[in-house]
Amino acid sequence: MFCLQELKNNIIICGHFGCGKTNVAVGLALDMARAGRRLGIVDLDIVNPYFRTADSVPELERAGVDCFIPQFANTNVDIPSLGGEISAVFARQTDDPFYTAIFDVGGDNGAIALRRYRPELEKRGYSMLFVASMYRPLTETAEDAVAGLREIEACSGLHATAFINNSNIGRETSADDIAASLTYTDKICELTSLPCLAVTLHNASYAKQLHSKYPEYNFTVISDSTKKLF
Repeated sequence: MFCLQELKNNIIICGHFGCGKTNVAVGLALDMARAGRRLGIVDLDIVNPYFRTADSVPELERAGVDCFIPQFANTNVDIPSLGGEISAVFARQTDDPFYTAIFDVGGDNGAIALRRYRPELEKRGYSMLFVASMYRPLTETAEDAVAGLREIEACSGLHATAFINNSNIGRETSADDIAASLTYTDKICELTSLPCLAVTLHNASYAKQLHSKYPEYNFTVISDSTKKLF
């Protein structure tokens, strides 16, 4: 379970291409819905047509999550059209101060799009969660991952508030693979002064095993909800 009490009503999930941020965003939304929170999820992953929140709309809607999806998501029309989706989210929050919005932000382009709403986000408050994986290209080292974060922060004008270690190698991930990423977690937290909100994994038995050995980390199980190319 994510530490939901630590999060603001606007939650931005950001990270480099392939880090698994969409899976984290969907998992967090489902966790919050199960906890009884009223919320919506906004698909701002406008640079990646293959893995995006739009793929999980049926599951999210069954859980009671409102989905704010760009008009051309999952079509062959490659236009980053946002329309009034984000404005609609803020309107919900005006009517309901407890309404939560999760933003799935894709790379620099998604961060640039988000910058337009910086004044509103700063006024209402936000949590910006940086997701990284040591098993993905261009973020294998903590230094490279942090460099990517700095680019996202510069493009959005917003600042990360916590880190999520989403290091995995898909179906082949073992408990040892997760344990090997904890040094990576510590280094990113050291370089950024960010707290580690969660170390995510898909196997509950691994979570129990790792928690008993490394109780200082929050091992959080999320479903592997993104589609596969093979």
